[in-house]
Amino acid sequence: MTTSFDPDGFFARSMYSLSLAELDEDQRWSTWPETAHTLDRGPQPFPDWVVQHDGAIDTELGILKTGKEADAFLIDRALPAEQLTGAPGEASLLVAKRYRDPDQVTFHRSSAYAEGRRGKDSREARAIAKGTAFGKQVAAGQWARAEFDVLGRLWEAGLPVPYPVQILGTELLMEFIGTDDEHGAVAAPRLQETSPDPATAERWARLMREAVIDLAALGLVHGDLSPYNVLADSRLADPDPVIIDVPQTIDLIANPHGTEFLRRDCRTMCTWLRSQGAPPSAADPEEWVAAAWRGWEVR
Repeated sequence: MTTSFDPDGFFARSMYSLSLAELDEDQRWSTWPETAHTLDRGPQPFPDWVVQHDGAIDTELGILKTGKEADAFLIDRALPAEQLTGAPGEASLLVAKRYRDPDQVTFHRSSAYAEGRRGKDSREARAIAKGTAFGKQVAAGQWARAEFDVLGRLWEAGLPVPYPVQILGTELLMEFIGTDDEHGAVAAPRLQETSPDPATAERWARLMREAVIDLAALGLVHGDLSPYNVLADSRLADPDPVIIDVPQTIDLIANPHGTEFLRRDCRTMCTWLRSQGAPPSAADPEEWVAAAWRGWEVR
């Protein structure tokens, strides 16, 4: 894979920066130019809101979520204020998911979830299994890359996931799912944080069943699907589910635990949906599993 560095873009950005004041401590120059001519950008064509200007600035607005393996930050990527015209692609909010330093985290899920994945380096695989410092560093990069690659694949297949903008090292930048108005930016709530009426719960059950089937048609299982890993897209009048946290996605066939993970995903989601008023016929985990297998067979 090509390294995530473009000398031409870096030079252009450096020259541009000479004409501007120093950045604040919570700012940096956009890292978009550093991903030029690599596989480190999201699927094309890029959405019109993606900021591609070399002179854009990334401003860290705060932390959105802390996790066992990574933290998520809210980033404002925008041209300097005096250059803004209101056109698409001049400013956007992003989520920066940063996988932690290997000394601060144990990638405890690696062994079970990674079965069936094709590894290019047996030394790296052994190091990850042993939990060495080198193995943890490799794991951090692999989980970030895995999430970026899976998000791109799911986005292209039409599944409800955030658009993956870019990856640089162990930092993944993706679409911010939430609202932004005069009161500030507010991230979309997780399903667990909502109290849908029965009609909404039934609609979400239908949409989540479709997502599980579409994943299976790609030969994939989320592996950790729950109301904690699905957002209710608050940008819509009637919020639809948006699936997040996909680095552990399972190969349904190659992973010997594929069926087990599929059943668990379906059972977890259906249990919550029924608790919110979805009828058993719409949130039947065994029916979801059977439908997922049919989706894989007819792909």
